[in-house]
Amino acid sequence: MFITIRPPTVVPGVAEIEIRCSAPGVGEIHVTPIPLTGAAAKFAPTPDLMQRSKLDPQFFTGSLWMMAPGSWQVRIQADGAQGSGQLSVPVPALATQTKGMQAALGGLLFGLMIVLAVGMVSIVGASVREAQLEPGTAASDRSKRRARMLMAAAAALVVFILWSGDQWWKSEAKGYAGNIYKPLVMSASVDLGDKLVLKLTDPGWRVRRGMGDFLPDHGHLMHLYMIAEPDTNRVWHLHPEMTSSGVFTHDLPPMPAGRYKLYGDVVHRDGLPETLVAELTLPQAIAGAPLSGDDAAGVRGESTDGARIEWIRDSTPLKARQATTFKFRLLDRNGKPVEDSELYMGMPGHAAFLKNDGTVFAHVHPSGSVPMAALALANPSQQEHLHLESGLPPEADFPYGFPNAGDYRIIVQMKHAGVIETGIFDAKVE
Repeated sequence: MFITIRPPTVVPGVAEIEIRCSAPGVGEIHVTPIPLTGAAAKFAPTPDLMQRSKLDPQFFTGSLWMMAPGSWQVRIQADGAQGSGQLSVPVPALATQTKGMQAALGGLLFGLMIVLAVGMVSIVGASVREAQLEPGTAASDRSKRRARMLMAAAAALVVFILWSGDQWWKSEAKGYAGNIYKPLVMSASVDLGDKLVLKLTDPGWRVRRGMGDFLPDHGHLMHLYMIAEPDTNRVWHLHPEMTSSGVFTHDLPPMPAGRYKLYGDVVHRDGLPETLVAELTLPQAIAGAPLSGDDAAGVRGESTDGARIEWIRDSTPLKARQATTFKFRLLDRNGKPVEDSELYMGMPGHAAFLKNDGTVFAHVHPSGSVPMAALALANPSQQEHLHLESGLPPEADFPYGFPNAGDYRIIVQMKHAGVIETGIFDAKVE
């Protein structure tokens, strides 16, 4: 199944779900929203039935309410000719905005409010001035004066009610503003010549997060991308260690002077992933230490051993909000597929999708954009399925959907014969 879940931008809100089955025979698909961790994760509500497309019997759509901010999962139950299967997909439910009212609807409601307010005051005046008179009898001056006095009091009461309602609405809006997602703040500095120091602070989001409650993802608490600006033609994929709560450090490799944008991926103990962003300026080049372990670096158009990564694509234009599978192949110095591919941190490859203006960053695996640590929380009985010792194909597929149009960079890293290769590609999204 190729599963796309678009989380709501307001919470409570509706998540949109699309599932394309790669094989026929699926009869029904049910989906259920459940908190990823905690006591509530044991009590699932009634599943919702997804709707099969009338034009494509292997395509299903549905939607689910996410009622509170935090880390959720969508439990997917499929039944068909080959039996049944279940998978839970972690979904971060994060309110990122407050949706405003449409101008036309707001104008209509405001007009109705004025009509109701004036009508209420008029009814009070008429009830005192004329309601008890016989037909055809004129109201006395005394009843008219009394009606004006009560109308003034009714108008004051209406104004007070409207003012009270406005104050209540502002209080509700202020309370909801506390739900708007605020990522952890990351600051970057260089200490002792070449030691990168990253400090995390909590900006005060309503959902409590710890500064040291991170889960290892592919064996590391943080995956850090350092990208040279403004051309984004050089990238470093590093893995800082947490030395104390909210503090990560790493000995930098050789790096030239310049300005860098930093993207750090972490996963909290409750499965909530976060991408932390910072900037760093190196006034002078750093001699640094050679790269080791899973750390890697790459320069666009350059390779240490002549190998390179190619993007296998056709002429179909890329479009925003459309799920796509990106295929890459690792070639040797002779332009042939390598025969000594290796897993890179347990995966055929890792990819980062970066919008040129820095507003979009996604670290994606062949299994999707969900962190493996969160996926393991959602599916504790299932284990990693990649255990190939040899015969690994020299290709890696990455499913991803660009959130909006613009110019992007795709950074792909694959491994062979102990060497981590990096490919940097341009992508224009319509």
